[in-house]
Amino acid sequence: MTQAGSVLVVDDQADRASALVAALDDPHHSYEITPEAPDIEAVLGPDSPWDCVICHVELLNVSWASVRRVMRNFDVQVPVLAVSDHRDMDSMTTALGLGAASFFVNPAEKPGLVRRAIERSVHHRQLQRDLVESNESLERANTELSHSLRILEQDQAAGRQVQKAMFPAHSLKAGDYWFSHRILPSLYLSGDFTDYFEVGESKVVFFLADVSGHGSSSAFATVLLKNLFARKRSDYLRRDDKTVINPVEMLALANRELLELHVNKYATMVVGCLDYETNTLQYSVAGHLPKPALMTPDHIEYLPGEGMPVGLTPEANYGLEEIALPETFMLVLMSDGVLETIEEVDLIEREKTLLARLGGTLEKPGDLIRRLDLGEVTSDDLADDIAGLFVSRGVG
Repeated sequence: MTQAGSVLVVDDQADRASALVAALDDPHHSYEITPEAPDIEAVLGPDSPWDCVICHVELLNVSWASVRRVMRNFDVQVPVLAVSDHRDMDSMTTALGLGAASFFVNPAEKPGLVRRAIERSVHHRQLQRDLVESNESLERANTELSHSLRILEQDQAAGRQVQKAMFPAHSLKAGDYWFSHRILPSLYLSGDFTDYFEVGESKVVFFLADVSGHGSSSAFATVLLKNLFARKRSDYLRRDDKTVINPVEMLALANRELLELHVNKYATMVVGCLDYETNTLQYSVAGHLPKPALMTPDHIEYLPGEGMPVGLTPEANYGLEEIALPETFMLVLMSDGVLETIEEVDLIEREKTLLARLGGTLEKPGDLIRRLDLGEVTSDDLADDIAGLFVSRGVG
């Protein structure tokens, strides 16, 4: 389908120009004849209303050298068809100097060729306009996207501050035991979460959770878990509800609440209750890897424990483990993001490598983090969030 265009015919001989337009007999395009084009940039520049210009190269009183100098100072966007009454070198040189798209001698005698050249020129000009409009739309979209990203980053940064405020404010000393944590997020918001707090006269409840996925939705699930443990702690204080010190019951509650939330999120967890008067630890594992690692001065091992992640199925069951705590030890709980920092492909080999890296002299948590080559990492270096919870006695 032929596109309608506007054609300017520049010729100081009106009869000759009118004869050309009549010979073209072109109903698809509009034609305007002018004896001269004093503002060349307005005719040929990006803002020109014309789609094609037909210019006779034998105009009187025109300095083509001056025209070429002017054209070099702006972006020529309109195709020029040069026409002449004579087939000579001067006319062709003038046409080439104008950057003409085509050159015709006695164009009225070959209207079909000229019409096709006009159609090509109009099509080319329309493509240019479409490209400019597309680029402008793209720039507007990029500007809007950049603005939206800035707002999103601000929201994420604000959310990160809120989430940081939910973590334990500092290490906790309870009896002879120290509790501390580290969180290394791969994004502004983390799907990993940990908490620990005293309950009653001699107990500390703690948990580490690794919510599936990343970003805001995963962070939202950590808010639910934080709120759940806070509620049950309050129930213990006000109503003597002992659910919070029972790891199995807490996992069952977390499982039910995540399922009822319908956010398609699940979490692996380790929940523990340490009694620092009896020096015993009760804990339960919900599909979490790596398993808790118990380090003593001469030995390191993964503690037993199995169970399904919370938030997957209402039929999930969890088992209770209990151990007596040694005089000197460190219990290390980490999210599976730490396994992503190990090159081995096989999961079992990764777990072995992690245990080997943790093994050695008992050190403070900060030293363990550096032993795992995580001391200087940033979010850009991590494929997944990494959380660590450390419980120690007689270390440092």
